[in-house]
Amino acid sequence: MSEAVATLTEADILNDVLSPGKGDLDEKAARAILDFRFSDAAQNRIRGLLDAQNRDELSPNEQGDLEKFLRVGQLIDLLQAKARLSLKK
Repeated sequence: MSEAVATLTEADILNDVLSPGKGDLDEKAARAILDFRFSDAAQNRIRGLLDAQNRDELSPNEQGDLEKFLRVGQLIDLLQAKARLSLKK
């Protein structure tokens, strides 16, 4: 029986680099990171892409765009987790 090899994801790499469980940001940096948000236009685009995906009407280009938005969202989530932890200290 062979051992399954885990697939390395961008989220795994970012988690290693950013160490979101380590609250070592200064207060000013942490507060600035907590202000990171997608613009209204980007949020509308994401909603449109998700709606198209739910209707199975997403083109390959749109699928690529959605994946990019999701990866950036994951990065923001990791940074904000680190920022919240930093402010708790």
